[in-house]
Order: sequence, then structure tokens, then C-alpha cells
Amino acid sequence: SFRWQVSGAGRGTTIPAGPSPLVSPAGAGALGGIWGRRRSSSASPCERDRRKDWGHAELLEVLEARVRQLQAESVSEVTVKRVDVTRIPEGSGGRWAEKLDKEKWIMQKRKQQLEVKLKAHMQKLPRERQLRPLRVEPRLQNGQLAGCLQRWARGSPDSPWEKQLAQALQETPRKLSREEAQALANREAKAQLSGQQQKLLAFLKCCLLTDHVPLAHHVLVTQHGNFRRRRQLTLAMYNTVMLGWARKGSFKELVYVFFMVKDAGLTPDLLSYAAALQCMGRLDQDAETIKRCLEQMARDRLQLQKLFSAVPMSRDEQAALLTAVRKVKPAFSPPPRPAPQVNISPLLRDVYAQGRPVSYPKLHLPLKTLEDLFQQQLRVELATTVQVQSVDKAPPLTSEVLHARETLRSLQAQWEAALCQELQEIKANLARTAHGGRPTLYPHLCLLSERQMAQMLLQVLQVLPPQGESLIHLAHELGMRTFNRYVVQRKQREHQVQALQRRYSEYLRLLACDTQVDPPRLPRQHWEMLGGPGGEPPPEQPWPLPVLLQLGKQLAEVLVRAVHMPRNLGAPAGKGAGTEPLIPVLYHVYSFRSVRQIGILKPHPAFSQLLAAAAEPTLTFEAAEVPMLCPPLPWTSPHSGAFLLSPAKLMRAVEGTMLHQQRLEHCPPAALHGAFDALTQLGNCAWRVNGRVLDLVLELFHAHGCTRLGVPPPASDAPCPPARRPPPGTPPARLAELRREVARCLKAARELRSLRADALYRLSLAQHLRHHGAFWLPHNMDFRGRTYPCPPHLSHLGSDLARALLEFAQGCPLGPHGLDWLKLHLVNLTGLKKRESLQARLAFADQVLDEVLDSADRPMTGRKWWMEADEPWQTLACCMELARALRSPDPTSFVSHFPVHQDGSCNGLQHYAALGRDSVGAASVNLTPSDLPQDVYSGVAAQVEVFRRQDAEQGVRVAQVLEGFVSRKVVKQTVMTVVYGVTRYGGRLQIEKRLRELPDFPQEFVWEASHYLVRQVFNSLQEMFSATRAIQHWLTESARLISHTGSAVEWVTPLGIPIIQPYHRISKFLIKGGIQSMTFNHSSDSSQRPNTLKQKNGFPPNFIHSLDSSHMMLTALHCYRKGLTFVSVHDCFWTHAADVPVMNQVCREQFVRLHSQPILRDLSRFLVKRFCSAPRSQNLSKNAQTRKLFETLLALPETGDFDLEQVKQSTYFFS
Repeated sequence: SFRWQVSGAGRGTTIPAGPSPLVSPAGAGALGGIWGRRRSSSASPCERDRRKDWGHAELLEVLEARVRQLQAESVSEVTVKRVDVTRIPEGSGGRWAEKLDKEKWIMQKRKQQLEVKLKAHMQKLPRERQLRPLRVEPRLQNGQLAGCLQRWARGSPDSPWEKQLAQALQETPRKLSREEAQALANREAKAQLSGQQQKLLAFLKCCLLTDHVPLAHHVLVTQHGNFRRRRQLTLAMYNTVMLGWARKGSFKELVYVFFMVKDAGLTPDLLSYAAALQCMGRLDQDAETIKRCLEQMARDRLQLQKLFSAVPMSRDEQAALLTAVRKVKPAFSPPPRPAPQVNISPLLRDVYAQGRPVSYPKLHLPLKTLEDLFQQQLRVELATTVQVQSVDKAPPLTSEVLHARETLRSLQAQWEAALCQELQEIKANLARTAHGGRPTLYPHLCLLSERQMAQMLLQVLQVLPPQGESLIHLAHELGMRTFNRYVVQRKQREHQVQALQRRYSEYLRLLACDTQVDPPRLPRQHWEMLGGPGGEPPPEQPWPLPVLLQLGKQLAEVLVRAVHMPRNLGAPAGKGAGTEPLIPVLYHVYSFRSVRQIGILKPHPAFSQLLAAAAEPTLTFEAAEVPMLCPPLPWTSPHSGAFLLSPAKLMRAVEGTMLHQQRLEHCPPAALHGAFDALTQLGNCAWRVNGRVLDLVLELFHAHGCTRLGVPPPASDAPCPPARRPPPGTPPARLAELRREVARCLKAARELRSLRADALYRLSLAQHLRHHGAFWLPHNMDFRGRTYPCPPHLSHLGSDLARALLEFAQGCPLGPHGLDWLKLHLVNLTGLKKRESLQARLAFADQVLDEVLDSADRPMTGRKWWMEADEPWQTLACCMELARALRSPDPTSFVSHFPVHQDGSCNGLQHYAALGRDSVGAASVNLTPSDLPQDVYSGVAAQVEVFRRQDAEQGVRVAQVLEGFVSRKVVKQTVMTVVYGVTRYGGRLQIEKRLRELPDFPQEFVWEASHYLVRQVFNSLQEMFSATRAIQHWLTESARLISHTGSAVEWVTPLGIPIIQPYHRISKFLIKGGIQSMTFNHSSDSSQRPNTLKQKNGFPPNFIHSLDSSHMMLTALHCYRKGLTFVSVHDCFWTHAADVPVMNQVCREQFVRLHSQPILRDLSRFLVKRFCSAPRSQNLSKNAQTRKLFETLLALPETGDFDLEQVKQSTYFFS
């Protein structure tokens, strides 16, 4: 029974079960405690009692409904007794009773309707579970075409399908309405398909890969039969299905697709004819049908030779196509492979010159060792993942740890089975949807087996951080992993692995130390020569971003639904173990990042605790995240190079951008030879781990790290937010301060966790590779041409610690001058003698030899001189190398593996000074010979001090406050980044940060002083680098006007690499359904207008970056030709100590040759031709913009009289 507590009287009234009144008069205030204060009313006491009765009745109706719900759900934790409610006497209740009766009646009607619908649905469900039959014959809009198709489909004996193809090709496409013609024109004008079009095309292509061609045909027929959807179809979609039928030799279905092409008003292209001829070649058709097809192809002005040169096909497809063509033209032979093209750039003429002596370097390993290393790398990439022993301090193997590991393994086995079952159900549902005529992810989920998918999902679950991961990031990661695994499997299935083994074995003869190839060639040239007549197989195109994210989101949702764990992991596995309630391992929650709300998948704390308790000793990496165990493949195209099987891109891309890839693919192959060969040369440098440095770092890593030395402490050392809640009555200002403190603590904890994980990955990989004699780092480049190693965790492109862990695997004797260069490099790493001459630095190195030897012998227990250096770990590594060299019997014969660096002196300003032939600027950045190195940062600081002194004398308060605080350190970062496009706003923030680091500076003047200093820094640069500022202004204004025309800024580097800036207005696409709808922002370069602000601000720094990458590539190619080991970190060049003089000479010569070209004039001509050569428009405003752009591009900045030849004699240009 329910008892209503009467708050006012402190007693209750029991609701009787008989026909007595619902409440007694004594209970008049019974609901006061629930509904709050009883309001005054003008109703009579009798009416008020009646209203109270019906109020009780309504509440009891709600409670009774809740009882029924709980009983239906069989909730064991809640015991509910049935309640008998007293019926209200008839004739009482007024309009509330009528309303209640009406609502009851409506609810009963709805319930009856729902039961009818449910019954009908249950009857229809078995039929829905049966897949609908696939449609083959299309529905055509054109009456004449439809009539012909119906007659031919009946299979009349006098009209075989082979003849109908030729007749269908001769049919003129149906006449389109004005609306359809305009839609077709707009469709062809757009380079980028819409999200739905991308999904449909990806679905059709994927159906071909998984042998679901009938399903692809069915969906295409269904889409074509819908007038609205037909307008979204493109010729590529029809061609895809035709190609699928051609591979199967299904001629009738191929003709159906040809009819749809004609019905859509499209004209067949080379790929359409290639599919038809290939199909006829497989079926061994008569020559007359093939002849008609070729004649129609000629009438369409399509060349037969281009079928073999312009259409990407496999060797099997080319053979079938050739069989068909030779039935009509027996003497026909495919066009021969074009002769190897030679880059004709004047900068690369010497690199590719024939007949001149060369000394291409060889690796230090014999052929047999390299072949064994190749087999090891091949096994790694076929497995797609690498298991690496973690260097994290392992806990003792107690019973708790062993139990946690056993529990985790047991759960993983259950999860794998659950994931496989869930994937099967998902695929069945998606297959039914596809049979309904809509594109789905069904073929994408068929690319890998359920077990492979489940294992991939469990690997991702294993490394999910305790704070969770954003759903969109996880979706992208899962989509990419699926694609990469599929690419590897496809290459294996199509026997490309066997062909690779044969070709690579021959390629190694060029690199091995015990074999010779005559004549000597560059690696790319030799690899292309070994390719044979078939050439490279067509590359696998990456999936569109919407498809990638939708697939990843689907897989993430499968992981959320299928993976559960017991609530109590510590319960004994005995009685009642099977009835233990399960909880999801992953939760979907929302969090705010800045002002945006994002969805996060977060692991249950119990799962995170289980992982921590198990302390698994291994880490799992993707194959492409780990350095290679054999030399990388040479780059030969925008898609071919680097890893053996794992896909890699020549140029890294911003998500959503496609134009840069199109520019690369449309480039003549020879135009990219410089970039191909430079990247190949950088990747061919063999590395090894510096074991002594690694042992010291691991010692610190296990002993709670050392922030000063770049070894992060464990996450447990992160600051903790206040544990206690603020007491009631805390002032708002104090509450705000506490919230900021909590936010700071959480941010510090996240950063520390990230740094610790990064260090763990790097050190674990270093430990994993320390006993390998050599490993390699394949390279690619960004959109500006700057080069980067592909493996992200362990490379020479990183912090001081990351660089100190690596050294050259191939050693080189120091020779007569190598020891001096080791000493100079040591002093440069300390940062103590930056403004001293080389002789003074050598003398200083001799003075501190005792400290050097002490650091090498007792790094952690001695005087620790190395810890005070700017780059402590590299300084320590150099001390150890120098100590070994000095203690060797003959230092000139000591084989050194240590890389020595030569760094550009503010390299961006060096390029600006050379472009503008600016004598003053050139002297400031060491382009001219001098006895001492010039320090541009000190020069700017001195000029700022002159301005400050003048203002202080005139009574400017902030200038007086800054007395004694204007230093090189305060202005260095701003000067360094001005050349790369930093704005005054960004420069002010940099200076503000430096001023806050000064303990004696009055903090109340920081804001005003930073404003003042950034203004003076810009004024000083204007005084010292007038030509530089003029060039920057010209580049900025040109970019602004170009972006106003609706185009992105693009240019070609001096080495021929096409560059296009990827800054466009943000576009959004929505992925609906599932646990959340996902909105993804991306910069689409084909469908969105350019972002003017980013285009104009980015052009000057990006253009300079493209020049410094050109200079680096030229230096790399010429060093390779001279037999040197060479790598770089942008404008910091590395080689053996003995080879530094040769590298320095090459570096200076190539800088002079680069800037001897009319770079700005060539840029102006290219931009005029690209953006000002279009015919005049009817839009007067657009014509005025083009005219202004034309005038601006022709108004080149004036240049000075600096003689570039002086650079060759400048000691401190790179030092």
C-alpha cells in the first residue's frame, strides 16, 4: 500500500481498498509537501475537495503505469506490490475527469494502432530478411533506346548481344532537356564530387574489389531509374561497373550499362571502350563486332594507342584488350615504353649528365645480408603490425599481475568472438540495404575477414588512453588502418609480392658493397630499368574522406556495442559467474574542446585499471610507423616509393585537399626527378642506435625522468587538482581561481601523459632496433617541398634527445681534418661560442677537454659539464665520440659514425637577401666573408636599443622602463619568425612570453612593453632588410589579389615541384546516425573559395620554404654524386666529420646556382600566365581585378647590387 505523508500534521492517511471516499477531510493538506505552497482559490470547499480527489487520481495513474513498466522489465532490485485504486464515483470530477477519460481513450487507440503495426511488421520481417533479387535490366527514359533494349533483351536470334554493343555505341545520346544539360555542364565543371557522389563511386569501386559486381550493377540500375538520383551519376560510375563486367566476361550486362550511358546523355571515353574491348577479348568474339567498336571509337576522336598508354590497367587486362584489337589489326603492337626522360632543368643538368665521372656511395653491407634484411621487412609489412618490447619498468610478476593478464586474455578471446558476430550482423543488414538499391559500407566491410577486423579493433582498444579519444579521430584512424591492411592483402593476392622479390633482389646489386652495376646509375634509374615492359601496376587510390570516416565510425560503433566485461572482475569463477551483469567497456560521452562539443569514446575505469594491473610488456605499432629494416623503394611516381607494401604518398596532404595530388599526377615524370632522387637519397642513409646514450636515457626514464634533460616524468607526477570542494559561501573570485587551477592541473596532466607516451614509444623502438646493424627512414615531403621521415616516433627529425639516440650505421675515417670538425661541432652544440671564430672555438674545445673526457667517462656521476649545454644529449654523444677518437692509436684512422651538423645562419633571411641582392641584409646573415660570424639577432637587438634610447630621452615611459631589458633573447624568436610570416600580433605574444620569463622586469608593464618592442623590431627589420620587406610585401599583395579572383596561390619550385597552398574556407559534411552524428570540418580545395587571409599571409613563408627545400635537394643530389653520406633537418645539413669541407663547398655552390636563376621573374611570368591569361569576362569588376593583379605581378621589387659569388668564400654561411 502507498501512504501519503501529511507534512503539516505529521501523520498519514491510508488509502482504503473499499468504496469509501478517496481521502478524508483531515487530509486536506496532504499534497502540500509535494506541490509546494497551496495557492488561494475562490472555489467552494466542495469543489476544492473534488479537485483534490482528481489530483490524487492523476498521480496514482502515473504510479500505476510505472508499476506496470517495472513489472514488464522484471527489475530484480525493485519489489512492487499491486495497488488497488478506489474508483471515482460516477458523475463527479468535472472537466478534469472528462479530460482524463479522453486521454485514456486516445492512449488506447494508439496502443491498438501500434499493435496492428507491430503485427504487420512481424509478418513482414521474414520477407525482409530475405535479400531482394538483383536487377539487371535498366529502366531507360529515352523511348527509342528503351524499345531497342526490350527487343534485344528478349534475345531474338537475329540480334545477338555482340552486335547490339556496336549499334548502341552508334546511337546518339538522347537529347537532354535544358535543365539536364545545365546540370551535366555543372557536374563536369566541378573537379570534386559531392559527398554522396563520392560514397556511391567508392561503393561501386569497392564492389569490384570484393567481387560483388552484380550488386554494383543493381545499385547503379536503381539509381539510374530514379530521375533525381540519375543527375548525380557520372561517367566514372558507369565505367566502373562496365570494367567489372569486362573482367568477368559478361557481355550482356556490359551492354546494359552502355545503354544507360547513352540514356544519361554521356559520351563513352577511353575507359568505356577499353572495358568493351577487354570483354570481347576475353570472350573471343568475332572480328566484325570488334571492328565496329574500333570504328566508332575513331569517330569519337579517340586514339587506339592511348588505350594502352593513358588507361591504367593490369597486365591481365592489357593482354585481353590486345587480344581483341589484334583480331582486327593482327600487326598492331602497343606503343613501346617511352624512353627514359631526362630532367632538363639547368639546375639539374650536372646531376643527370652522362659520361662524367661519378662516385655514387655504396652501403657497407654485402648482398646476402641485404637480401636477408629485405625478407625480414617483407614479413613485417605482410603482418601489418610490429610487436615491440616496452621499456617501461615492468612490475614484479605477482599473482595479481598474472591473474590480471589471464583475465585480459580471456576477455580478449570473448571480445574477438563477439566482434565477429556483430560484424556478421552488420554486414547482413548492410547487404539488405544495398539490395534495396542504396550504396552502403557492405563491400568495404568485406575487404577484410571478420577476424582481421576484430583483431584490428582490439589493437585500437588496447592503446586507447584513459581520458578517451574523440570519435572523429578514432574513426579516421580505423578507416586508414582498414585501407592500409587491404592494400597489403591485395598486393599479396595479385602476386605483386613475388614480382617485388625478384625485382628488389636485382636492385640490391646497385647498393651492396660486394657487387657492381655498370654503368653506375641513380637508384631510381636502376629501379625503373628493372621494371620490364609492363611498367608499374596501377596504384590503389585512397578512399574519399567521407567514406573513410563513415567506415571508421561504423567500426567504432561495433566496438562500443560488442565489447562488454563483468562488473566485478574479482568475483570467483564459480557459482553464479555466468549471471554476473555485464557493463560496456567503452562509453560514448560528450566534452567541450574550446567552445565546441565533441563526442568521445572513453574506456571504463575498470578496464583501464585492468590494463594497468596487467602491465602488458609489449607495444603494438603499425608497420609504417617503424623504421625499415632494408633500404626503401626508390620514389618513381606520386604513389610509388618508400615502403615495400604499405601505401605511402609522395606529398603529405591537408585533409580534403586534392588539387596538389592532381598537379603532381599531371606533371611530366621528368619534372619530378629531382624530388624523387633527393627523397630516395635521404631514405637510403642507414642509421643505427647509439647504445651508450640509450642506456643513460633509460636509466633516467626509469628513475622518474628529468624535465631539464627532456626525459618526462611518469604521469603520476602530474599536479593534482584540489581534492576538497570549496566550502559554502566561497567568494565568486575564489571559485573562478579554483576553476582555473583545476583546468591548469588537468592540462598539465594531459601534456605530461602525452610526453611520457611519446618518450615511451621512442625509447622502446630504439631498444627494439639497437641490435640491428642498420635501419632506414623513408622520406616524403609536405606541400612546400620540405622533407620529413615517414616513421613518426624514432627519427633524426625531433628533439635533442631524439637526435642523440641515432648515428650513421656506416662509418667513415676521420682523416686529417675530421677531429677538428668533431671539436667544432661539440662547441656549436654547447652554444657557448656562437659569436667566436672557428679558431677560437677550436681553442675553447682544447681548453675543456678535461670536461669532455669527464662527461664521456662519468656522465651521471662526474662534474656533468654536458648538462649545461644548449643541446645536452647531443653534446654528451659528441663527448663520447671525441673521447674514443682521442684515445685511439691514430685519430685520423678512427672510424666515426657521428653525424656533424652545419646550420644555416637565419636561413630564411639568407634567401630573402639573395633574392633582393641586398648587401646590408646579406652581411647581417653571413652571405659575405667575415672574420667573425654575424649575429642578426644581436644586430636587431642593438637597433631596437637605439630606438629605445631615443624614445627614452623624449620621455616615453615604456622606453624608460625597458632600459637594460632589450636583449638578443627577447627579440630572437620574433626576428626568426618574421621571415616566415609572423604578424605583429603573434610577435607581441612571443615578446610577452620572453618578458614574463625575466625575474626583474615589472610585470605590470608587460603588455605595454611587448606592444612597444614588437613595433620597434619590425621597424629595425625595415631598416636593416629593406629589400626583404619589399619582396614580402609584393608576395603578400600578389597572393591577396589572386585569392580575390577565386583561386588558390600556386607556383612551381626551381626544381619543378608544383606547389599549391591548401588554405580554403572551411566546408562541413555530416555523417548521420549511430551513436552520434558527426560534423567534420575540412578545407576542400576544389569546392570552396580560398581563405584570403591565410593565402596572403602564407605565401611569403611558404615560398621561402620551397626555396630552402630546393637548396637542400640540390645539395643532397650533388653530395650523393660525390659519394657522401648526407641527411638534413630542413636548413641543418648532416654528414661525416671527414666530409664536412666537401659538403660545405657543395652547399655554397648550389646556393649560388639556385639564386643565379631569375627566381622572382620566373615566378611573375608563371603567375601572369596562370591567373591573367583568361579571356575577358563580361563582369567589369572581375576585369578590373585581373588588370590590377596583372600590374602588380609585373611590378617586381627592385634589387640591389650584392655579388652572389661572395657566398662561396663565406665561412659562416653554414657553420
